[in-house]
Amino acid sequence: MNVKSIFFIFLAVTQINILFAQDYFITSRDPSAPIELPYDRFIQPAGKQILFGDNELENHALDCAISPDGFWLAVQERSSIVIISINEPKIVFTYFLKDFPGVEGLMNNFSGITWYNFENNLHLLWSASGTRNDQSCVIQAAWDGKKLEIVDYFKFNPRLPARKAIPNEILINRESGKDFLYTVLNGNDQVIKQDMGTKDTIWVKPAGIAPYGIARSGSKIYITNWGGGIPDEKDRNVAAAPWSLAKVDSLTGATREGSVTVLDMVTGRKIKDIVVGLHPNEIMADKKGAFIYVTNSNSDNVSVISSATDEVVETISVRLGDDSNKYLGDSPNGIGLSRNGKVLYVANGLDNAIAVISLGRNSSLKGKDSASMVTGFIPTGAYPSSVVPTFDHHLLVTNLEGEGVGIPAKLNNSNVDYYNVHHMLTSVSKIPLPNKKSLKEYTNQVIAHNQLNRLTKTDLPSRQGVKAKPVPERIGEPSLFRHVLYIIKENRTYDQVLGDMKEGDGDSSLCIFGEKVTPNTHKLAREFTLLDGFYVSGKSSAEGHQWSDASIVSDYVEKNMRSWLRSYPHVQNDALVYNPSGFLWDNALRHGKSVKIYGEACIPVMDRNLTWKELFENYQNGQSFEFKNVTTLEPVKKILSQEYPCYGNNAITDILRAEAFIRDLQKYEGMEGDQLPELMVMALPNNHTAGTRPGFPTPRAMVADNDLAFGRIVDAITKSRFWPETVIFVIEDDSQGGWDHVSAYRSIGMVISPYSRINRTIHTRYNQPSVVRTIEQILGIPPMNIQDAIAPVMFDCFNEDGDFASYNALPNLIPLDEMNPPLTGLNGKALKFARESMEPQFDQIDSGYDDQLNRILWFAAKGNVPYPGKFVGGE
Repeated sequence: MNVKSIFFIFLAVTQINILFAQDYFITSRDPSAPIELPYDRFIQPAGKQILFGDNELENHALDCAISPDGFWLAVQERSSIVIISINEPKIVFTYFLKDFPGVEGLMNNFSGITWYNFENNLHLLWSASGTRNDQSCVIQAAWDGKKLEIVDYFKFNPRLPARKAIPNEILINRESGKDFLYTVLNGNDQVIKQDMGTKDTIWVKPAGIAPYGIARSGSKIYITNWGGGIPDEKDRNVAAAPWSLAKVDSLTGATREGSVTVLDMVTGRKIKDIVVGLHPNEIMADKKGAFIYVTNSNSDNVSVISSATDEVVETISVRLGDDSNKYLGDSPNGIGLSRNGKVLYVANGLDNAIAVISLGRNSSLKGKDSASMVTGFIPTGAYPSSVVPTFDHHLLVTNLEGEGVGIPAKLNNSNVDYYNVHHMLTSVSKIPLPNKKSLKEYTNQVIAHNQLNRLTKTDLPSRQGVKAKPVPERIGEPSLFRHVLYIIKENRTYDQVLGDMKEGDGDSSLCIFGEKVTPNTHKLAREFTLLDGFYVSGKSSAEGHQWSDASIVSDYVEKNMRSWLRSYPHVQNDALVYNPSGFLWDNALRHGKSVKIYGEACIPVMDRNLTWKELFENYQNGQSFEFKNVTTLEPVKKILSQEYPCYGNNAITDILRAEAFIRDLQKYEGMEGDQLPELMVMALPNNHTAGTRPGFPTPRAMVADNDLAFGRIVDAITKSRFWPETVIFVIEDDSQGGWDHVSAYRSIGMVISPYSRINRTIHTRYNQPSVVRTIEQILGIPPMNIQDAIAPVMFDCFNEDGDFASYNALPNLIPLDEMNPPLTGLNGKALKFARESMEPQFDQIDSGYDDQLNRILWFAAKGNVPYPGKFVGGE
């Protein structure tokens, strides 16, 4: 029996026990049961888990701090502050940010929480920002052992062009009998020093791009900068961070530098900028201030700085596994130092583990060996974000995503289970420090749960003289395919579209865009392959397009989930978001493949006053309209179609996009030889819909438009001379928090090729990294990062007997111009949902509250049939 089979047996016997406390609850479960995450990794946290969260929200434990007396742990959760009694451990108090007066939509920032002794009373300070306005603040509260009471706050205004100041990590220092507050302003690219008593500003000084963490040594402070130093005016490779320009890699568009700014505490004078690894996050000093430790999330290492010389004296890799693992993707972000100063603990986010580092002489006053080394890994919950050692020889770890949505939450304190990607508990782990034997066992467990054993097959060398197959067994061996079309749609679950197909594991009662609305999708699923075990890996489009385009998410994305303080990078518009390993198109270009992008990673510049009806009538009359596709990614500019409109404000029909692609295809048909790009990446987004907003088609009409465009694209390719050597992959970027009776992450995945006409349902569990990995296998290019390296190749979606018959697209059964009615004459829920669809939150690309749009779509399709709250939470 293999390891994965054992995992599923464990999952089957998992038992859940829930204890409610106020609106929050604590969950404990059978620790022997691993939980599968939607991106080919498992978690099985060590120690005791305290799970908590508002069951109506997507909860994230971002940062934490132990009180000076060692009794209390304060957790900075996205929408609350949670106080835990460390000894028990148990939650003793929760402060909800919605109770904070005067700031609308207040959420906690990326990190930044600390305890402070004020006149012999214990105070807590943390950083937060309003999500619906430009207000940002550091909040000060008194703790009496039973409750937090707000006593003051420090407000920060944005420095244009920033929309928010975004205070992040904070430091309090006593100087000449006074207490001073140092605050890193992530949005403003600044550090500010203030008198704690008077709130007077002592100085405000520039840092680097998007500063994050702060630490002190003597009279100096050290600030990490996500985007590195400020670019020189002559630097041509700069891009939006956003709100400021960051140094970027010309080949990927990702930031190419991380840095630490050193300032004099008294004057604010800059002493030095120190270049470290990429995307430096948490920073801390040892007790003597001799060494400064920095986690570099996009470099998978820790930089150690000597405060005596302000130079990097050691760089310590925290990559999981042995030297055979050459792939980026551990995401170290949190850091803690043992009380004796000999051991460094690093939270590796994507590994779901703590790396244990024995510090050497170059990095510790008490180090014995010449070099520091990782001695093992300790398993945690999903995406550990901070780690602190306790006085009683434990580690306390905040797990940003708790246990994910691999186990159900409880609906409104009832016995009804539901899965929703936006209703997720978070957690804190209390882990006894392991001995050598236990650490070795933990390390083996972490390696197994992150499936590093798959790298053995991934890295096998190609063989000469091997017969060409649709998908080669090894990278670099010949494929029968020369061309790949990769279509990315917007936001549907499996049951919403294919739940009515009896051939698969669907629930027809949950299907709102069934065969009448999507005849081509259904016909293609029957004629080629039906995948009822396909999963998206993320929870929203900003995250989903990273998984779709790059097969991984960066720490920046994880820290922004739900709040999106700086950007919502659905169309790849923020250099801080991108992993240095690049996107799929970068990987193809690096290895000499021809690439063209149709509508992905861009927006159309056009007359926004043009209505859907005007553009549709232009299309019917054969008239064009003016637009220009723009992108912030320099590498994309050269391969971006300017005839195929990107996704804007739902006003452009997908059949117009399909015709643009078909014209391009016909152009390639007329060229001598085979000049069709080897990789084509396409956004086909209108299945997102505009809800029931007047002036736009009904949701089913927009989905029908998407389906017709899809059918016509496949029709054209199968009738072209390129069809025998072409494969089409189709996915959704995310599930939009929608309903599905199997999983909140289950979605639509399709494989269409002459070698995929196998007329059967494939139950194998695949996901977005699987698609990326399979495309790479076909093109003969290596994986970009650890996520596509461990992703399973979709071998069973192909056979070796080609069927080259063409596909005939079906006509739409729903009129494409079936319009939402005007407000006049509407009443009840129809009026309510139409008005909600007109809210500004739904004006832009994939904007707005998912649950609200889902309810609109359900009503549009089902009328007064009760909403399926048992699958998504809510009534």
